[in-house]
Amino acid sequence: MRVITGTARGCRLESPEGLDVRPTSDKVKEGIFSAIQFQLPGAVFLDLFAGSGQMGIEALSRGAERAVFVDSSNKSIKCVTANLRHTKLDKQAEVITRDSFDYIRLTAQKFDIIFLDPPYRHGSIPILLPLAVQKLNKGGIVICEYEREAPTPDAPEGFALKKQYRYGQICIAVFYRPGDDEEDDEV
Repeated sequence: MRVITGTARGCRLESPEGLDVRPTSDKVKEGIFSAIQFQLPGAVFLDLFAGSGQMGIEALSRGAERAVFVDSSNKSIKCVTANLRHTKLDKQAEVITRDSFDYIRLTAQKFDIIFLDPPYRHGSIPILLPLAVQKLNKGGIVICEYEREAPTPDAPEGFALKKQYRYGQICIAVFYRPGDDEEDDEV
């Protein structure tokens, strides 16, 4: 596992051992970041269920201003912290040991991009997605990674499915609020 491009390009990242963490493949990661490349510069990125932190680190490497990494596993948090130090992106990061459901429900922070990659086969995205969209800045998006067997998540009220991608056994869905990207016509 490595950082694909940007300031930390080529840096190898550690991943916590065990079956609890499924690192996103380079192919899937490249697809996601190609789709959001113009939204990254200056963005605030939330990597919920951070695992190794690779998605938030890739976002920082590609120009995100700040990233917040949340995971309840101490093993994952140690890995995220080590990876941030190794890539020299730790000054732009906040690492939080906390249950991801509690965090997204209770945080007052707002984000431009939220990446949801909860454990598969738990049916968590339908619960998390309505909470996540409440934490978006205007023009923000939520990216969900889930297993192919799971149904495509329903868009929360006021939001729409912008894009959906399939990579083998993995699906990605991107949600946005229609109208957020339209300019204000008032003079």
